Parts: sequence; structure tokens; C-alpha cells
Amino acid sequence: MESMTMLVMVALLALPAPSSALPIPHLHLSSAIDKALKLAPSIRSSVSAVVASPFDSSGSLWAEEICAVWVELRAKAIAPVLRAAVALCLAMSVMLMMEAVFMSAVSLGAKLLCRTPEKRYRWEPIATNDEEMSSAAFPIVLVQIPMFNEKEVYKMSIGAACALTWPPDRIIIQVLDDSTDPEIKNLVELECRAWTNKGVNVAYEVRENRKGYKAGALRKGMEHPYVEQCDFVAIFDADFQPESDFLIKTIPFLVYNEKIALVQARWEFGKLFPAISWSFQLI
Repeated sequence: MESMTMLVMVALLALPAPSSALPIPHLHLSSAIDKALKLAPSIRSSVSAVVASPFDSSGSLWAEEICAVWVELRAKAIAPVLRAAVALCLAMSVMLMMEAVFMSAVSLGAKLLCRTPEKRYRWEPIATNDEEMSSAAFPIVLVQIPMFNEKEVYKMSIGAACALTWPPDRIIIQVLDDSTDPEIKNLVELECRAWTNKGVNVAYEVRENRKGYKAGALRKGMEHPYVEQCDFVAIFDADFQPESDFLIKTIPFLVYNEKIALVQARWEFGKLFPAISWSFQLI
């Protein structure tokens, strides 16, 4: 059987390259085998039968059958999946467009009707003419930043929180680090020490377990004794970059309106990858 296989391979190598448009007839196969191999008639007929087996009686190749199967598979299996994916992308695009139109209409209506938060609720800047009491007039704010292996954004978020416009003695930046990577944990701690050396009140806190994940870290952070002196709490995720006037704009709503217990500010996605459209990041 092995010698027969070798004979077939030699015979195939001796064949000329077939035309892509015309099949190879049986006569050409037999002639090629006769010229390539000087064999006995019985062996020659066996080799000829093996070589000619891939071709049917009409002269068409097995490749044509495989092509027909592929075309049928593509029509019944692959094409429906692609159509469904295209329909899904179109539906999501329509949803994004509807959301953008709705938000634009709401924003326009709010501006036309003067329904800004400053009009609905009491708001005025926290200030006093007494220089000695200027700092004491501001409530003490605790800024919490939960982190977990945030190597790419830890410096950015800590720096943004430390740059908030607020009296230095009336703010505490609490960095809650649940990082499991020793290298990242060390980097975060060094960044906190650097801001502490600049005069910013930064508290670097770690815990023994990650129970509750970031929510658990926030809760654990509230158990420290220095938190009792704080009047309000601001929470920023590790990748948030608040504007420097964030507290100046939000804290007065809580100070002058007893019925308000929570102020949620607007936030949006940053363009981390310029090559990717903003709409894709929103999806």
C-alpha cells in the first residue's frame, strides 16, 4: 500500500499544471502515468484508478463540490449571522442618536425655562468678609478615592483631587488602596507622600481584605476617627478628573438646602484612544 501511494505521488508530480477552466480528462491521466512510470499493465491500471478517483464521470473536480458546499454554508449560516450583526449595530446607532437628541432637547428646554439648579435651589458662594473666619466658614470635606491596581490613572486622579480649590485645612484626601500588586501599591503610597510633603492633607489607607470591593473600601474608610470631623463626603472613582472648582460649585447646594442630601455632577467618557470614535466608547 505504501509503495502504491508513492507511485501515485510520483505520477501526480509528473502531471502538467491543469487549466483553471478545464478539468483533466481520464485520457490525459493515463498518458501521464504511462510516460512517468514504466509499470506492468496490472499495476498501471491500479495507479490510474487511484489517481482518477477524485474525478467523477462527467470530468468535474471534487473542488467544485467543495466550492458548492461552501457557498451553501455561507448562504445558510454565515450570511444570517452577519446580517444580524449589522442590524444590531444599526439599532445601537439609532439608540445613541435618539439619546443625543433627547438630551439636547432637555438641555435646551432647561435653558429656555431657566430650570437650572441655581434657579430651583438656593445657591450662593461660601465666603465671609472676616479674614480670620474665612477658612472656618468652609465645611470640612472628605474626598474618597477607592483604588485597585490603578497603575495607569492613580497619579492623575490623586493629582486632580489634591488640586481642588478648597482651604487646605478643611479638606482631607483619603486614598483607599486595595491594590494586590506590590509595585502598584508602592507607587500609590509614594504619590500620596509626595502630595503630603507639599502640604496637602492626604490619608493613605489600606486594609487586610477586599470584602465588598470598592464599596467595602469606602465603608471601611468611614470608620477612621478623623472622619468624624468631616461635614460632607465627595467620592471620585480612580479614573475621575474633577475640575478644580468642583467643590466650590457643589457644596453650597448641600450647605444652604437642608432637604438635599446628595449632589451628582455631570461626568463623561474621556477619549482614551483617539483612533476610536467617542460613540464606540459610549457603547
